[in-house]
Amino acid sequence: MSGHGHEHGPGGHSGHSHGVSADADRRWLGLALALITVFMAAEVVVGVLASSLALLSDAAHMLTDAASIVLALVAMRLAARPARGGFTYGLKRAEILSAQANGLTLLLLGAWLAYEAVRRLIAPPAVAGIAMLVTALVGIAVNVAATWCISRANRSSLNVEGAYQHILNDLFAFVGTAIAALVVVTTGFERADAIATLVVVALMVKAAYGLLRDSGRIFLEAAPADVDPDALGDRLVARADVVEVHDLHVWQITSGQSALSAHVLVEPGGDCHAVRRDLEDVLRSGYGITHTTLQVDHAAEEVLQLALPGERETAGDPGHCEAPHGPVHRDEPHHH
Repeated sequence: MSGHGHEHGPGGHSGHSHGVSADADRRWLGLALALITVFMAAEVVVGVLASSLALLSDAAHMLTDAASIVLALVAMRLAARPARGGFTYGLKRAEILSAQANGLTLLLLGAWLAYEAVRRLIAPPAVAGIAMLVTALVGIAVNVAATWCISRANRSSLNVEGAYQHILNDLFAFVGTAIAALVVVTTGFERADAIATLVVVALMVKAAYGLLRDSGRIFLEAAPADVDPDALGDRLVARADVVEVHDLHVWQITSGQSALSAHVLVEPGGDCHAVRRDLEDVLRSGYGITHTTLQVDHAAEEVLQLALPGERETAGDPGHCEAPHGPVHRDEPHHH
């Protein structure tokens, strides 16, 4: 076998500056956590005394905010550990697990709040509107501060984005609660409390769906959302001297860290090393993929004869792969 593509470090070029930003991320998340925990304790007390479900739902939501930040911080710690033993990628996916857990807690909490809100729509209890209004206004201020803290951290991490979504939803929830409290105070319409809760539930479900979808894609080894593997394969096979690309896999190790592997067949007279360098260049500059493993070999004669114009086959060179995965990209006149 000619060149077995060399590896680049999992972080590509960004490896050096990352330590600093990870520490900064931890500080910002820690600050948001402190703000939220203190306020949440006060809010539970007021919510119980004022018998406001919207306030209690906000407090419950803040509890998951706090949990989501703790989870994010733990996941960052784990993800930063060097790869060793059986974990050859390290524990980078701990962050994706954390994002998935955040999505699930949002969904479960939403279901419980929806049930409670419907119950209160049917039989609304008396609500102390003034206490509810004051607490909601303070809640808005605390959440604006916490949202700002987290927006300073690196949100391209799905993990940090999970915590951010929790807190942003909470901010909307407080705005809803404040409006409901105003309605209760001015009109005495106590069902406003339950209606505000249902609006918050809708926002929670939307955020949960986004987190579960994105983390699910990474766990199922799907290609990054912005990469079309078919188009990528066609682009690689259109390069000079490349005859065929098969067993092409593109996946994400964790958010913002893509990896690619492929078997590339080169014309019998071609320079395998030059081709590999060229393809790595295309992947780095065109797709930002720096973690690549390319197995580059000279094509056998029968592969060249197989390359019928206009066809993309799904069975590769029978001599090489027991069962090639996915489409085989062949160099055909219409690709150029």
